[in-house]
Amino acid sequence: MEALFSILQSSPLLLTSIVFVIGLMIGSFLNVVIYRLPVMMQRGWKKECLEYLEQAQPKEDNEPFNLTLPLSRCPGCNTAIKPYQNIPVLSYLFLQGKCANCKVHISLRYPLIESFTGIVSAVVAWHFGYSIEMLFALLLTWSLVALSFIDIDHQLLPDSINFPLLWLGLFLSLFSIYTDPSSSIIGALAGYLSLWSVYQGFKIVTGKEGMGYGDFKLLAVFGAWLGWQYLPLIILLSSLVGAIIGISMVVFVKKDKNIPIPFGPYLAVAGWIALLWGDKINSLYLM
Repeated sequence: MEALFSILQSSPLLLTSIVFVIGLMIGSFLNVVIYRLPVMMQRGWKKECLEYLEQAQPKEDNEPFNLTLPLSRCPGCNTAIKPYQNIPVLSYLFLQGKCANCKVHISLRYPLIESFTGIVSAVVAWHFGYSIEMLFALLLTWSLVALSFIDIDHQLLPDSINFPLLWLGLFLSLFSIYTDPSSSIIGALAGYLSLWSVYQGFKIVTGKEGMGYGDFKLLAVFGAWLGWQYLPLIILLSSLVGAIIGISMVVFVKKDKNIPIPFGPYLAVAGWIALLWGDKINSLYLM
């Protein structure tokens, strides 16, 4: 085992290749999380409402539905997907993007998320090398992928992902991984309160809600992981990217400007960039 660790430390290319494959497999699991977690949340809310109203729970809602059960099935014919049909990217290519049983088309989104997760995982491995920083950066990266696509689909940033990340960032600061405890605590507070203040000001002026509470919590996560020093960079990058994409969608795609655009993915991209290259960007900015 020590020999393997030594090889991984001395061979960045091998490490990156292994992490890329692991990232593909994690991406397959993230497809499940992205689809099922919002459904699980909605079922939980529905159950609480029915209990409050003292109404019976529908029979179908009592069946197990979580990240492991039921097993993945074809949405067309409901046939269970066999393990060899669930190999990231390769199975999709081998089956030509169709169900093996009913030949209904499988969304291209699944292999794209798997590929994307593999690529960003490889970038993290190449950047940090074989280190404890790499391991936790991978965990944060995978969580950001899930949060981003859930926000795109449902305009939700689940607390079940945000809160563990927040506490983990604060915990890591005790060992000066990424930042020190003082910067982490101040970063978590400043991250949350900065967007919360913008939200409240916008609501007072316009009477509308400009963003969701999940955005405050996600910025608090980055403050806890990286420290308050990186918050201006993250806010600037996310706002810039969000403005460019939002204006482009209104002008070129004719998207209704009154339809809200999720801000979570822009925060996630900006925070991930700050995680990897924030030091260099901040040093260039301050020169």
